[in-house]
Amino acid sequence: MAGSVGLVRSTVVVFRVLLGQLRSPARLTGLGLLGVLSMVISWSVGSGADPSPVQHLDNATGVITLFTFTLVLPVIALIFGVGALGDARDDGTLVYLWVRPLNQISVVFGAWLAATVISLPLIVIPAALSALLLDAGSELVMATLVASALAVVAYSAVFVMLGILSRFAVVLGLVYVLLWEGVVASLGSIGAKMALRGYANSIVTSRTGVRTELANSAESTSIIIFAIVTVVALLLAAARLATLEVD
Repeated sequence: MAGSVGLVRSTVVVFRVLLGQLRSPARLTGLGLLGVLSMVISWSVGSGADPSPVQHLDNATGVITLFTFTLVLPVIALIFGVGALGDARDDGTLVYLWVRPLNQISVVFGAWLAATVISLPLIVIPAALSALLLDAGSELVMATLVASALAVVAYSAVFVMLGILSRFAVVLGLVYVLLWEGVVASLGSIGAKMALRGYANSIVTSRTGVRTELANSAESTSIIIFAIVTVVALLLAAARLATLEVD
């Protein structure tokens, strides 16, 4: 775009504007309660007596992969990812950004940064504390930290893209999270390859040795997939934004 400001500067502008919009007290409180719920469940499982350390590790890993990674992580990332540009389009902020000489890449990248920055502490900190409360060893704690952080980055990019592609992004996102990743992915290898949760679970499996649902990849492969998904989703979002009629 002729006369556009620098990419870094414009990204910072978008980031600040959208981060301010996303920091709604009601939204932060409501989604924060999901993290609290995961910690309560983890404390309950971790404090329960189990004669078998191996079985305890299996149970603890199941809490992380079947609750935290299945519900808490993707739902929080969905709300903030879709809201980053979806809310801006609905309330007219996107028009403000549109009329400024900003590159579409900087708008999308700034939105993704805002969604990621606000999602990370709400997801990763409760997830790590949940793993700690499960009292199943440092391997699970570190695996949860790494997997959840990488997953947030990728989920945020996908949901930012979805927020630009459709006005029904939250509904579509829930269908993906609950139906596709929760049901369809378990029915076949093709579906599993399209489930981001499977790559997060694969990192946990690689680091703990506990077999988890949809875990069919090496840790290095999972990291590469997360990176590819992030880049492709952001590029598609920028391409869509370039053709979007903003009113």
